Amino acid sequence: MVKVRVPATSANLGVGYDCLGLALDDFATVTFEVIAEGLEIAGCEEAYCNEENLFYQAFVKGLQYMGESVSGIRITVDTDIPYARGLGSSATCIVAGLAGANALFHNRMNRYELFDLATQMEGHPDNIAPAIFGGLCVSFMEDGKPNMIRYGVKRDLLFVTMIPDYEVSTKAAREVLPDTMRYRDAVYQMGRCAALAKAMEIGNAMIMRKACTDQMQEPYRKKLIMEYENVRSLCRETDMITMYISGSGSTMIALTQEEAAARVLVEKIKNQYPSWDARILRATYDGVQSEVC
Repeated sequence: MVKVRVPATSANLGVGYDCLGLALDDFATVTFEVIAEGLEIAGCEEAYCNEENLFYQAFVKGLQYMGESVSGIRITVDTDIPYARGLGSSATCIVAGLAGANALFHNRMNRYELFDLATQMEGHPDNIAPAIFGGLCVSFMEDGKPNMIRYGVKRDLLFVTMIPDYEVSTKAAREVLPDTMRYRDAVYQMGRCAALAKAMEIGNAMIMRKACTDQMQEPYRKKLIMEYENVRSLCRETDMITMYISGSGSTMIALTQEEAAARVLVEKIKNQYPSWDARILRATYDGVQSEVC
């Protein structure tokens, strides 16, 4: 039996559409145990306890890549990373499944092979990169292959993660975006994306505040989150550095270096939206980890 641990991830970070991704210290733990025959899945909703399960599909893809097979497999999932909320749940499933197969067969695939296979399944590398490598990752595709580089994140930076009680699908979030953008808007984005990554690494709150002001996707996607403007106002009231939509939403994340302010914002969110989840998270350098049990 092997145990795999994968972090939650947050993509885009406002100005880094489809290229920035961050690993957060909220983890899914998944065990894979070879059994005599068949497929058994525990810890998922009944509707996902079948061969369409993404953990299982990724596990099978990993076996096929290595030319291996098993008689049967039991997959047990322990996670509170919510589905379809913009915290990389699909990347978590894919990376865990591939890593589980890899660990069962003595880790014959390196992390870059996992990165390639996982991106093939996910379709883009922004969540996959931090799920595998940890930290703040910048990723891009070239000749059909994913590439990435990792930045550090200042350790005093806190991520107040506000999770609504409804989903926003990636498909819906992409459909609201325009097909083209102007050169001056592209220049606006590129400068701020580069500045934000470095500012998060060195903890420059002033540059984070100025740089994390997206014009490419959030002006359109915020319409899918009815509470967006009110949440942004709450973030200003509590002196957050900035706030952004995590991935395609519905989760929103506020940045601060003050733990007391983070706790105040969490309480405000819980009071106004009792059915929501609000967590104070930190960046983690722990990408996917596996061990034989």
